[in-house]
Amino acid sequence: MAWEAAMHDHRKLGRELGLFDTDPLIGAGLPFWLPAGAAVRHALEEYLRELERRAGYSHVYSPVLGKRELYEISGHWSHYRDGMYPPMEVGGEQVVLRPSLCPHHALLYRSRGRSYRELPLRLAELGGQYRTELSGVLGGLTRVRAMQLNDAHIFCTPDQAAAEARAALAMIRQAYAALGIEPARYRLSLPGPARPGSAGKYVGDPQIWDQAAAMLAGILDDSGLPWEAGQGEAAFYGPKIDVQVADAAEREATLSTVQVDFYQPDRFGLQYTGADGGRHRPVMVHRSIVGSMERAVAHLIERHGGAFPDWLAPEQLVVLPVTDAQAAAAASVCGHATGLGLRARVAGPDSGTLNRRIRSSRLVPYQAVIGGREAAAGQVAVRLRDGRRLPSLPAAAALAGIAAHVAAHRIDLWDAA
Repeated sequence: MAWEAAMHDHRKLGRELGLFDTDPLIGAGLPFWLPAGAAVRHALEEYLRELERRAGYSHVYSPVLGKRELYEISGHWSHYRDGMYPPMEVGGEQVVLRPSLCPHHALLYRSRGRSYRELPLRLAELGGQYRTELSGVLGGLTRVRAMQLNDAHIFCTPDQAAAEARAALAMIRQAYAALGIEPARYRLSLPGPARPGSAGKYVGDPQIWDQAAAMLAGILDDSGLPWEAGQGEAAFYGPKIDVQVADAAEREATLSTVQVDFYQPDRFGLQYTGADGGRHRPVMVHRSIVGSMERAVAHLIERHGGAFPDWLAPEQLVVLPVTDAQAAAAASVCGHATGLGLRARVAGPDSGTLNRRIRSSRLVPYQAVIGGREAAAGQVAVRLRDGRRLPSLPAAAALAGIAAHVAAHRIDLWDAA
């Protein structure tokens, strides 16, 4: 078991597969993405953006810097300062690399007047955030100092909050199904012994915390999910649902979260005009479907051992001409595949024997072999990563079938059935 865990450790496997690496001149906890890893990340990002778009989210961009005062208002400066980079003096002002996106999104919300008619307002961003993780806990992609977070904040009326949090949890489960992720457990993260409102770790009215915790517990119960409470695991401004996953060594980490926040809307003076014409305070639901791109890809590397679902794979199709005589046919098939949006390449005889090329492409979901017979007939003989071999098919039909399967974001392989 320990051997298998070591083989699937993303720090080892990710480098062997050319997904990411590090360099001392960039620094610890600051990995860079190589082309294959960038392809995986891009596919994941595009999937998440489309999932959010279909769910009614609007995508935004916000700066990775903010004035120190911004984080004093949000509470991060007093409750999370040890995890933040020190302020930089710029033009007589102190600016900070953001540790979180939520203060920026609060300002986006209040950039103009809001009516109850436009709520819930769902703002999503794939944005950078920065934390001064200690050197001893840094490792691969799971604990880093700069990360790209799949984040969103939903501004809604109090009576909409439960439905929005429930929908966010459903989105997480939908994404996990497409990614082949198995949650280790669902945790309702609550404050520790120091109650909210005291001088300790947590802020706000204890009654509001109890209300938010009861709401999240009801959502978990209504979803039919087993869960357990995690004392002392809450964010400083509110309780949250944490979706825990386990790595190859069975170590747990939080991948996805849903949080209900009554605190920051009050701190930033957020308002909306209600049906009664009066001013009301919105609720802020924080939600991340897969957390940071770094931690999500680290988990996917270990979960799949590098054999990603076809829609995530760095290379989805490799075209294998048996001899140089089929080079033109292979180039044509590869060009057609690329035109359909597939990540494809040709591995010709100059890369070795056919068997050697097949072995070196063992993690590619689909291999299209073209011999003399296939080239003459405009066909390909498709081999699947799991060892299955399909009968020769017209190249256009095979590529169309593979492309349709990739677009469906499934975790199995296309079989032409």
